[in-house]
Amino acid sequence: MAKNAQYPYADRFTVLRGLPSEGRDHEAILRELREMATAEDASWEPGRASGSFYCGDKDHYAFMAEAFAMYGHVNALQRDIAPSATRFEGEIIAMGLDLMHGSSATERGHDPVGLVTSGGTGSIAHAMLAYREQAYANGNRIPNVVKPETGHPAFDKACHLFGIEMRHAPIDPGTTQVDVNAMSAMIDGNTVAIIGSASNYGYGTIDPIAELSDLAIARGIGLHVDGCLGGFILPFGEMLGYDIPPFDFRHPGVTTISADTHKYGYGFKGTSILMFRDRALRNGQYFYMTDWSGGKYSSPGMDGSRSSGLLAATWASMVANGRGGYLAKAKKIFETAFAMQEAVTSHSSLKLNGKPTYCFSFRSDDYDIYHVNDFMRTRGWRLNGQQNPNSVHIAVTGPQTQSGVVEAFATDLADAVAYAVENKDQTPKSSAVYGSSGQTREEADQVLRKLMATMLDRSQSLPPLLD
Repeated sequence: MAKNAQYPYADRFTVLRGLPSEGRDHEAILRELREMATAEDASWEPGRASGSFYCGDKDHYAFMAEAFAMYGHVNALQRDIAPSATRFEGEIIAMGLDLMHGSSATERGHDPVGLVTSGGTGSIAHAMLAYREQAYANGNRIPNVVKPETGHPAFDKACHLFGIEMRHAPIDPGTTQVDVNAMSAMIDGNTVAIIGSASNYGYGTIDPIAELSDLAIARGIGLHVDGCLGGFILPFGEMLGYDIPPFDFRHPGVTTISADTHKYGYGFKGTSILMFRDRALRNGQYFYMTDWSGGKYSSPGMDGSRSSGLLAATWASMVANGRGGYLAKAKKIFETAFAMQEAVTSHSSLKLNGKPTYCFSFRSDDYDIYHVNDFMRTRGWRLNGQQNPNSVHIAVTGPQTQSGVVEAFATDLADAVAYAVENKDQTPKSSAVYGSSGQTREEADQVLRKLMATMLDRSQSLPPLLD
């Protein structure tokens, strides 16, 4: 066994520190890959990992892999050679717009369109770029965007990259929804868009999109709804009769929506759909260079070459599931999530944050919740820690709907609560990672920078880490 958990294969396989002088046998390479894949699949297959593995159906993965294999070598940029990419992308967008009630925008005289991106961050970045370009076209050279504090950090990343000022609006601690009045007060003449989540990643709660829509219309600005996490499950929850408010183009102030097909759309990582109420907003962020010596260049998004394999696999997943398949999966996930929430609320020391559905977060006012997280790890659970306040979050996915998982969660949680009570005066082991150890922001930044470097600089950092 490797001496460092970050390099579990260092003692089992040769560590490459450069390009091999000779190529290896295909079957030997595949055996090595299978060994690692089998070991890693075992960590999520029992249904104890939050999020990440949204489908969990190996037959579905194999089906998508076959679709990918037919087109993985094809460059989606070259549509004259690969016109199938146009079909895949166009129909993925059409299915997304159908789910987000694009017809409601059409009925109001708009022209809804979309863009397939590399994932949630890609969709968010393209949306922010579109709003910036719109601002520039209108003479606003210092645009700003206002998001809830709970909004995904991808918005901050995009604004950092594109020179947009980001403003954070506070949330109501009781509902975990954005404070609309506070957000309104942060809007000024340079604001180009506000953000609402459906749902936010941390708490799984939906911001008051109807109120944000009214606010956006009143102030003449855009409203982006971040449905990256919930976009392909919340609509089916609404169809199933759960208390899920509309968050899409049915609200006239919603101008863009992001929804990840690689999450509850059950596609491979990484594809996402960014949808626009109007074509002009999308087209305004296209890039053109007509005087390059290599020829006239243009691209609809930041990516150049893309594999058609991901488009084919995503299209295949959506078509294979259809409304009926998505509804059936959503029903199991919602039922499982609410059963797990009942296990949480059965303990007087645990509190849910807000009113979540398929994704939920809980805290304790009696002890540090990271004690619960520490204990759950010993039972194989991989939950996500949060801060301000310290909480534990789980996004329920396909693997959790397996028989016996809810019962195991309830049993392990009860033991974790007992452990937390017994150790309430101790410092939890996971506190340094999740922010409860009193680190300054600068200290936390340094820890994260080191983690990123460790992930990327494997060969260079391997010897000292294993010594």
